[in-house]
Amino acid sequence: MKVLVIGGGGREHAICVTLAKSPKVDKIWCAPGNGGIAQVAECVDIKATDIDGVVAFAKANQPDLVMVAPDDPLALGMVDALEAAGIRAFGPRKNAAVIEGSKSFAKDLMHKYNIPTAGYAVFEDSASAIAYIKEQGAPIVVKADGLALGKGVTVAMTEEDAIAAVKDAIDGGAFGGAGARVVIEEYLTGPEVSVLAFVDGKHLKTMPSAQDHKRAYDHDEGPNTGGMGAFSPSRFYTEDIAAQCMETIFKPTVAAMAAEGRPFKGVLYFGLMLTPKGPKVIEYNARFGDPETQAVLSRLDSDLYDIFNAVIDEKLEEIDIKWKDDAACCVVMASGGYPKAYEKGKVITGLDDVTDSFVFHAGTSLKDGQIVTSGGRVLGVTATAPTLDEAIQKAYADVHKIHFDKAHFRIDIGIKKG
Repeated sequence: MKVLVIGGGGREHAICVTLAKSPKVDKIWCAPGNGGIAQVAECVDIKATDIDGVVAFAKANQPDLVMVAPDDPLALGMVDALEAAGIRAFGPRKNAAVIEGSKSFAKDLMHKYNIPTAGYAVFEDSASAIAYIKEQGAPIVVKADGLALGKGVTVAMTEEDAIAAVKDAIDGGAFGGAGARVVIEEYLTGPEVSVLAFVDGKHLKTMPSAQDHKRAYDHDEGPNTGGMGAFSPSRFYTEDIAAQCMETIFKPTVAAMAAEGRPFKGVLYFGLMLTPKGPKVIEYNARFGDPETQAVLSRLDSDLYDIFNAVIDEKLEEIDIKWKDDAACCVVMASGGYPKAYEKGKVITGLDDVTDSFVFHAGTSLKDGQIVTSGGRVLGVTATAPTLDEAIQKAYADVHKIHFDKAHFRIDIGIKKG
């Protein structure tokens, strides 16, 4: 079978590597791919958001399945366009991907169907938003309504910071059209947990829990990023909490989307906070998270190609998905300056010296036979082991073998207890 994977980051590298383990898959393309993905798939020079280009390639090459991984092409309707062309595609259609593409939609959905989340208000003009912030006080959370590469969220500890975030988004255009509307949320406390689930429109099967590290620097300081590392499982996500989430959050969300005429098929990501009043939803993603995918898929003990087909055919209930007991840790090595300005083209050395981890490539390319940096997040060094602490140690041992100019990584991935 032939598979086309859309995207070019660490998540897509993990998906390609996992698909390559399937005895049913004998050909993988990836558009656009990267330097690491090129070792397991044929990279195709088509942007992930080029819907016409992807459809044309699929028509010409006839993959048995197209897996659309990133948020932007999903929100733009790539799955709809592929299906309209008679091409089998994995991922939510445009009207379901809105659960990530619009935070105000997601909040209104949760409010309507009594799914636990933070209190909120939605604004399109800065004056009203600022008045609301002054009324509510700080700490408070300001979110750009649309897709902002994981960077449109400000956890403001002061009113001044919250007001500045609103002005940047609405008046300053910091996130383009994605920030023309903002959602202002109640500040919640508690451990954060990410739970990804395969969903076929009616049923869902959750993956092992994970925890992401969004802030750029150690001790959760600095600006938000797309994610500086992840580990699985969470130290806090017990069987009792999982059962509670299934009944109060997971099943109700899938049912709510179906009731709204937006059946969700693909991977639904639940960003949760385990508050003193119980689990609440912080955000939804309409796809595999990054870098959680690198950690979670490293634990998969079933055929990912079979799972994708069961989702598309709405037969998820008929398959048994198995996971390894091992824990996993992914440490992201980023370009110096990320998530702000950074340089590209730095030669990466030491990859061949890695012994106990798998190195997923996020922002790399091949140049004159060498792997060089080409993005903000460059590599995801991922290790598995019987315990989480062992996985963390193995990942960091290999991180220290890899070098490129101005490489930056956090030293506390998986360490924090809250």
